[in-house]
Amino acid sequence: SLIKKKFKAYEKHQPLTDRTLAMIFEKASTRTRVSFEAGMYQLGGSVVHLTTGDSQLGRAEPIEDSARVISRMVDLVMIRTFEQTKIERFAAHSRVPVINGLTNEFHPCQILADIFTFIEQRGSIRGKTVAWVGDGNNMANTWLQAAELLDFKVNVSTPSGYEVNDKLPGLSGRISADHYQTFNNPMDACRGADLVTTDVWTSMGYEAENEARRRAFAAWCVNAEMMAVAKPNALFMHCLPAHRGEEVSAEVIDGPQSVVWDEAENRMHVQKALMEYLLLGRLR
Repeated sequence: SLIKKKFKAYEKHQPLTDRTLAMIFEKASTRTRVSFEAGMYQLGGSVVHLTTGDSQLGRAEPIEDSARVISRMVDLVMIRTFEQTKIERFAAHSRVPVINGLTNEFHPCQILADIFTFIEQRGSIRGKTVAWVGDGNNMANTWLQAAELLDFKVNVSTPSGYEVNDKLPGLSGRISADHYQTFNNPMDACRGADLVTTDVWTSMGYEAENEARRRAFAAWCVNAEMMAVAKPNALFMHCLPAHRGEEVSAEVIDGPQSVVWDEAENRMHVQKALMEYLLLGRLR
């Protein structure tokens, strides 16, 4: 929040002068690219931006070799890719910290932003209830990880066949009934929730399933009725991009309980804090 306050007050905060961030994108991005790139420049550092055309991990050379080379030239690497194993292989051979900018399995920077947004708006998230409505995807997986670390509860409701894979490495054996409950009916998941959140029905890489997903998810649109059974001061979040009329109604995402624009901005602030912490071991 100190970093955000300085940003809002137009105060310079440049602890990462002469440091370089390499950003590797195998999956397209809007918010991840803008937030990391603008954030690093604001911290006084510079950015090297690599897309799939420039460097596809594991295509021209083994991921391990790419990691050894790139990490000798920069101070920090952010990767947005497909399989979680790709980023783990890169990190295992990197001399510098590696940030997960999104994988098929997890999206930790987004959840950091979401939790920071909740804290700003409502105070501590400990003991609170988050309702996840929709696809059991990388966002849902990361909410479950966060619930264990920060002691809150996630109510998950997904259509049949789109459940969270709790046997996934990173989740298996690490999530408990105290922090995780599943519901067939999304209304039941939302009942008494402090935060209701969702994501697109079709994540990147699953576009071939569009029509089947649209049919399966028809009852999982977060609407005014779902928000009405949550707590009166419940927030609505969405990591964006959003499709009004599919996973969320326009009435909800554009309504008074929605904090999606603060949430999107907060990606930059939490990632600035993360980069500063990884490179300096502190925030100043």
